[in-house]
Amino acid sequence: MPKTLPTPAAPAPDVTRGVLAIKPFRKLWNSMVFSSLGDWLGLLATTALAQQLSGGDYAKANFAIAGVFIARLLPAVFLGPIAGVIADKLDRRKLMVNCDILRTGLYISIPIFHNYFWLYTAMILVECITLFWSPAKEASVPNLVPRDKLENANQVSLLAAYGTAPVAAAIFTFLSLFTSAINAAFSLNVTAVDLALYANALSFAFAAFTVWGLREIPKGAAAKHAAETSILKSLHEGWKAVSGSKLIRGLIVGMVGAFVAAGAVIGLARTFVGDLGGGEAAYGVLFGAVFTGLAAGIALGPKVFAQFSRRRLFGASLTISGAFLVALAAIPNLVLAVFIVIILGAFSGITWVTGFTMLGMEVADDVRGRTFAFVQSLIRVVLVAVLAAAPLIAAAVGEHTFKFQNTQVSYNGAAVTILIAGLFASLIGFVSYKQMKDRPNVSLWSDIVNAFKGELGSITGAPTQGVFIVFEGGEGIGKTTQAKLLKAWLEQEGESVVLSREPGGSDLGIEIRKILLSHSTGEISPRAEALLYAADRAHHVFSVIRPALAAGEVVISDRYFDSSIAYQGAGRVLEPGEVARISRWATESLFPTLTIIIDLPAEIGLGRLKSKDRLESQPLAFHERVRQEFLQLSLLDPERYFIVDGNKSIEDTHAAIITRVSEIAALKRNAREDKGNLLLRPIRAAGKAVRTTAKKTSAGATKAVNKAKPKKKAKTKK
Repeated sequence: MPKTLPTPAAPAPDVTRGVLAIKPFRKLWNSMVFSSLGDWLGLLATTALAQQLSGGDYAKANFAIAGVFIARLLPAVFLGPIAGVIADKLDRRKLMVNCDILRTGLYISIPIFHNYFWLYTAMILVECITLFWSPAKEASVPNLVPRDKLENANQVSLLAAYGTAPVAAAIFTFLSLFTSAINAAFSLNVTAVDLALYANALSFAFAAFTVWGLREIPKGAAAKHAAETSILKSLHEGWKAVSGSKLIRGLIVGMVGAFVAAGAVIGLARTFVGDLGGGEAAYGVLFGAVFTGLAAGIALGPKVFAQFSRRRLFGASLTISGAFLVALAAIPNLVLAVFIVIILGAFSGITWVTGFTMLGMEVADDVRGRTFAFVQSLIRVVLVAVLAAAPLIAAAVGEHTFKFQNTQVSYNGAAVTILIAGLFASLIGFVSYKQMKDRPNVSLWSDIVNAFKGELGSITGAPTQGVFIVFEGGEGIGKTTQAKLLKAWLEQEGESVVLSREPGGSDLGIEIRKILLSHSTGEISPRAEALLYAADRAHHVFSVIRPALAAGEVVISDRYFDSSIAYQGAGRVLEPGEVARISRWATESLFPTLTIIIDLPAEIGLGRLKSKDRLESQPLAFHERVRQEFLQLSLLDPERYFIVDGNKSIEDTHAAIITRVSEIAALKRNAREDKGNLLLRPIRAAGKAVRTTAKKTSAGATKAVNKAKPKKKAKTKK
């Protein structure tokens, strides 16, 4: 049975062609393709045979099928830690050839003996042999490809391991449908299961023949390493390494929940299909549908949900998988079951690739190895436990038929167990989502809408330590004044604050600002203008914003990428979505914690200006389009945007802003408390402070205004 491995998205075609152009590796890869194809075919055949040998007894069939899975998984628990060490001391090429020959003989023997005892014995022996074959194969790959292509070689190896499952399902379905024709044509008397097992044996024979010709594989081990850690020790050390992080706990709990659901489905699939009136062909179709959906989710999910937070995507996709698992159990229709399973598999694939990607990104380098070992060991134990428990539950429930007047409904143990697994997966997904919720002030629905629009979203890598606040709006609305007031207030409370602006927030940005806003520049094409703003923003984020956030500081920026969407998108009549994508790429999808839009009719704002730069000199219609685009953006994500009436006094506007900042700070603090981040100490109590000391705040604001704008007198009621 192919082992559970961290699977990246399907490699790009050019990457695949490049690494397969290496002839020795291509030969080894061909052997892996046929071995994996045969292994999946053998899995289908042996579970079907176990069901056949039960003689129609429902409980016995469930136990028999579970026994096949347990026989295939248990050797890895006990023999795994030492098999790799022994394999490293032997001639890899000869070891792989002998392993494939032995597996060929064992699979041929299963239909000959045709009984439970030999079925389980052969499965255990096959898995023991595979435990020696796998490390020999893994250790051989670095000898056949250059070091710089090793990652690509691993990608296509995983493609061979998991991409052959739907092909195996199609072959099994074909053999099931045309067994009678095959028997008549070749004067045979065999079943579809027998043919599948013989085909499996043939695939291993081909692999042995292929590897025998690979003289490039060295006779001795190319690398020396210590014995692998036992599973129990891996579990203990791994838990010590990850238990202190709320994020990683949520991730691992979610992955375990996913494999609990997967184990229940795999262990009961054959019985479930039989309950729906399907035979071996239907089993093959359903099995193929699972892995077709899984492959689609792994390959397409990261692209479709490219703008979605990985943390949110993990929990949400697991919850959706659980919901479709519940639907699978609740709808007793074989045709609908196939479509449900494809969708279920797709979201499971997204969960899988997202989970392993996040483990690589979120886990510190010094504990990453222990974490992966912990997850792999935990998954093995969980699968064995679930494959043993699922048939017990199904057998205990048994077969039941309910009559309602003229309607008769059969609901058996397999469906009930799958229903329980679906509810469990949904619950675990919800818990994981809550544990890893990285944008507590932004609703899930907003993220979904924005992700599909491709205009907004939040790709989440490592979370920032600080808080990022942006002021947006039209011309003459007082953004700069309010940004200075907010900075002064935060600094009075002991916070470290960085105040910047766009364009011109960096040394390079100052030069770009001169080009963009000077009348002497002349006319700039709208696309060139958008790209210049993006260039300024990219360097601004790289040199000013990210370093400050990483240091745990508060960053306040006078304009950010929403200005490009509004000015170059709506104002210059470019496509706002295209402008947004440029800015998202330039900033590596760094989104503000809060965006404050000060709204004022364009005519009033422009009337406040004494002199106008190149952009401020645009027609009134231009600025009205800009204003409407800002308002439209705020509707897309109301949790992140805060609209302030620009007609209010400076003091009232300032009070409203710090009240809004107070509201989001507590949520942000709770979301990051697992990493020990300190987040705006004064804001933790600012809500109360604003309400109880409004008069004092107003007086302080007036004083700050007078200091920030010495040439103007602030209008303050005494």
